[in-house]
This record gives sequence, structure tokens and C-alpha cells, in this order.
Amino acid sequence: MDNINSIINGIKPLNVQVMKDVKTKIDNLAKPIGSLGTLEDIVIKLSGINEKAVKTIEKKSIVIMCADNGIVDEGVSTCPQSTTLTVSLNFVKGTTGVCLLSKYVGSDLTVVDIGINAEVDDSRILNRKISYGTKNIAKEAAMSREDVIKAINVGIDIVKDLKKNGYEMLGTGEMGVGNTSTSAAVISVLTGRHSDSIVGKGSGLTDLGLENKKEVIRRAIEVNKPDKSDTIDVLSKVGGLDIAGLCGCFLGAAYERIPIVMDGVISAAAALCAYRLNPLVRDYIFPSHISMEEGSRTVLEEMGLQSMINLNMRLGEGSGCPFTFKIADMALFTLCNMSSFNESGISKDDYVDIREDDSL
Repeated sequence: MDNINSIINGIKPLNVQVMKDVKTKIDNLAKPIGSLGTLEDIVIKLSGINEKAVKTIEKKSIVIMCADNGIVDEGVSTCPQSTTLTVSLNFVKGTTGVCLLSKYVGSDLTVVDIGINAEVDDSRILNRKISYGTKNIAKEAAMSREDVIKAINVGIDIVKDLKKNGYEMLGTGEMGVGNTSTSAAVISVLTGRHSDSIVGKGSGLTDLGLENKKEVIRRAIEVNKPDKSDTIDVLSKVGGLDIAGLCGCFLGAAYERIPIVMDGVISAAAALCAYRLNPLVRDYIFPSHISMEEGSRTVLEEMGLQSMINLNMRLGEGSGCPFTFKIADMALFTLCNMSSFNESGISKDDYVDIREDDSL
């Protein structure tokens, strides 16, 4: 826990002066002030994270944490647990949704076995296995506090290594049958909202299956009685190794001053955990999309963040991250290459007069 505490306590605020300087420069571009909205916010925030004006982001990777969850024994998913291994292997084959979206935008993938319930014989998947999945949270705690701490440290260390290798922006993804259940339990406990309002259909449950899932998560919370004031306790009792590993990624990114993208509901649960450990983490996060899982909206509200897009997606895997990477690239390219008022031969007042002339 000492390493985690040093990371948590070592996270610093964004560089406000740099952000002010970049905003001033953007406000002097030949356009109405603030007219590019979120694109301007992205560039300002990226500069505050990097403590200098950012012009491009060359290397990006999505960290995909793969782990199994004992709660699948309760029938909370339509997929067999073996799907976790199958899809994890497909990540490195380049055939899944996030693989193709990432390829299109020029992003890499970092696939991690942090708790798959099987032997993984592929060197392209990082072996950081803590255990062969978690226990059934409807009956007992998912894992020990020690395993949570190990998993968080895995995420921290992976981010550190990626930074050493020149990566400048990260995304977060996951694979693990049953992890929308663990995510809903974690989000419910940390926000104090009833789990019924957070539980979603995941990979495609029927209405009857959804009612069973709600009952199972209610029971898991009742059986384990997680302490909402102790994030490690919540993760150990009703969480998952993938969530804990991603929590470490968010903490590590904030410590290393790397922008990091939040994907769907599992990624959101991890981000919320990191935020509870240090609220400054929020300033390093770029939410990608609104997942169809209600827990995603709950986390956005809780953290005071807004997603960039809404495409009715619920794939997971980190599939929202490539869109955010591309939007960030567009924002930087546009605002770093647009001419200023002086270069355009007009003044701010002239521009305002033109915009307010109803005859145009």
C-alpha cells in the first residue's frame, strides 16, 4: 500500500498558468470566442496536463485489462466465462471492434491478463495475473485487500512503462464476463445510489435476466457490507481485478501527467475508484461516450464530467477511446493551425460586428 499512497499523494493539479496562456492564444484566433466549445477545452486541458502548449499527440495506447468474475455462477450474463479468454486472444489477433477502431485512428493496444480464469499462452498478452478470476460476490468477498493492492499496482506500473516508451495519451478498456455486475455494485456503493437504478442488461440479458441480475447485486452488497468510505474495501468485496487494475491506470496517468480516456461503465467504475482515492484524478480524465449502461451516466454526474459523444454504444473493450483520440487530434490540429485576428487582417471588434450584421 505504501507505493499506492505515494502515487496518490504525489498527484499534482493541472498547470493553471499554462492553461490561461493557451486560452488567451485561442481567444485571439480568428473566430468568435469560445465558438469551438469542447475542442477548445480539450486543447487547454491537454496543455495543463503537459505543463506546456501541446501541438500534437503522436503515440497512444488503450490498456485493456482482462479478468474473470465469480459472479457469473449466478447467471448474470448471457456469455459463458470462457468468452473472456476467447475475446482476449482476439484482441491480439486484431479482429475485435476496439482493434479495428484503434487501427483506423493509429492507436496501439496493451492487452493485460490480470485475472483470466485460464492459462494464457500468447506472449502478446502481458502476464500480470493476480489470480484465476475472483470469487462469487453473491456469497463472499471478491478477493483480499492484498490482491486489490496488487492489481492497482499493476495498472500504475503499466502506465509508467508506457510513458517510458513514449506514449502521450492512454485509453482504458476491459474484457471480463460478469464485469457489468461488479461495476454496478462498486458504483452503487461508492455513490450511495440503489443498485437497481444502476444495473443494466450488459451483453444482452432478457427482462427476466435483468431482474435476476438486480437481485444478485442487491444480495452481494448485503452479504459483503462494503465500507463506502474505504475504496479498497469496496473493490475487495464487490469489485473485480479488471476494475482495480484500471483504477491503477487512472492513478498512474494522473501521477505521470498523461491524459487518459474513460470508456464505458467498467472503465467508469475504475475512474470513480481512483477519483475517490484522490479527486485530482478527475482533471486528467477525458470521458469518451455515454454507455448504454446507466452506471456510466451515474459516474459522469458524480464526477462532474461530460462525455464527448453518444453513439448508443455498449461494446466495452475501450471502444469509445479511439473516437476521443481522433477528436483530440482534430482539436489540436485546428487550434494550432488557425490564423489569429492579426494574421487575418481583422480585429476582434470587426469580427463581432460582422457576426451581428443581420444582413449577412
